[in-house]
Amino acid sequence: MGYDEIMKLFLERGFLMPSCEIYSDALAGFWDYGPHGNTVKNRYVDLWRRELVRRDGMNEIDGSQVMSKKVFVASGHLESFVDPIVRCEKCGATHRADRLLQEATGKLVPERLPVEQLDQMILETGLKCPSCKGPLGKARRFNLMFRLGVGAADDDSYLRPETCQSIFVDFPRLFKVMRLKLPIGIAQFGKSFRNEIAPRQGVMRLREFYQAEIEVFFNPEKANNLDKYEELRDQTINLDLDGTLLQGVKCSEAFESKHVPNKLVAYYLALLHQFYDKAGLDMKRSRFRRLGGQEKAFYAEEAFDFEVETSLGWVELVACNYRTGYDLAAHAKVSGQDISVLDGDKKVVPHVFELSMGIDRSIYCIMEHAYAQEPERSVVKLRPDLAPITVGILPLVNKDGIPEFSKKIYNPLKTRYDVFYDESGSVGRRYRRLDEIGCPACITVDYQTLQDQTVTLRDRDSMKQIRIKSDQIETTLDKILRGEDLFKQ
Repeated sequence: MGYDEIMKLFLERGFLMPSCEIYSDALAGFWDYGPHGNTVKNRYVDLWRRELVRRDGMNEIDGSQVMSKKVFVASGHLESFVDPIVRCEKCGATHRADRLLQEATGKLVPERLPVEQLDQMILETGLKCPSCKGPLGKARRFNLMFRLGVGAADDDSYLRPETCQSIFVDFPRLFKVMRLKLPIGIAQFGKSFRNEIAPRQGVMRLREFYQAEIEVFFNPEKANNLDKYEELRDQTINLDLDGTLLQGVKCSEAFESKHVPNKLVAYYLALLHQFYDKAGLDMKRSRFRRLGGQEKAFYAEEAFDFEVETSLGWVELVACNYRTGYDLAAHAKVSGQDISVLDGDKKVVPHVFELSMGIDRSIYCIMEHAYAQEPERSVVKLRPDLAPITVGILPLVNKDGIPEFSKKIYNPLKTRYDVFYDESGSVGRRYRRLDEIGCPACITVDYQTLQDQTVTLRDRDSMKQIRIKSDQIETTLDKILRGEDLFKQ
């Protein structure tokens, strides 16, 4: 299904809302999560913590969203965190130069191309303003940082454009007080802020957004001495190398063929692949695309984007950057602090491999991959532990003691699960409403329930039904949340 259908579902079923939408001056690029969307987001982050952070023995922090100017002087963001823009000389509209050229030519246009080259391409393609068809001015660079003035002195500070800088500046203390040893992953989930020129396509490009970032610190001399690499060496991934797609490549083959720089990188690409497989993406429509020189971030020596195919084309979900020792060395230089650590009996400035995940767009892509338009219904086939509602409790009729029995089931369940009690409309219509938000199971209380204490359990995906004892509901729901199929014939 397409983007429009998914966004309509988000808006009509309480997943997302445009921020401040009742006001005419509401700013683009800001969205609020509704009740269902907030639940899915929280459950997705729980899955990230379970399958990446805890599984790999990482440490998680929660850093400040406001950071001092010197942090971003050191990181290079004040100088290099820029996008190319052009301004229409007729209507004054501002546009991303690389995006306009990409849409006009159908070819990838790296955002780091020199502005002179962008100007030449605009001239050669005869590109005009998409708003009014007026002439475009010269391209220039626009810094995406949000500046803040802190306190009465209006001290320079910035909203963080990525969560990872907290990890880098906190690393020396964390390494000491947590008694860490290389290699070690440090993770963080939270909000980042970027002053996007033209935010669009819902949650695909936002000015305020959620990230889940992992920074893996390691001794570069030992990047191939990773015991846990053997656990995932046979995991297959799809690699896009300069436009050539290699499907089903073992991570060991990717390393041995020098498609990835070391075993540590190969291991974390495999781990990330397994995570998104468990999250419910169609992994046949995924790839790790190796970035060319002008596509890579300014701090990256090697970079892979984990991308999935959607109705919007290929969407980047995770930036996988080999940042070398760039960040720690830069912060050591500007701060004057020694950020090296002991690895065995040798002091080293660790190198960093990063998994920088966009939460909002990941959730969108999972929802789109899970969404199906069937002859009789629309259904979102989310994995059960990501669904916003675990189970619906549906009394067949509102009389004859059935509502009272339904409430006896509902009340104890609501302290353990996300349960929705619905007595409005026909049972079929109630099923359809819950199918559309991804609820994996429904329990219907009917006249037979009053006789033998059994209820009807309906499966979302197959629409099959079985009867179970009412005192077995919690056990049954736990099995569903573990992914067990109770409806096999």
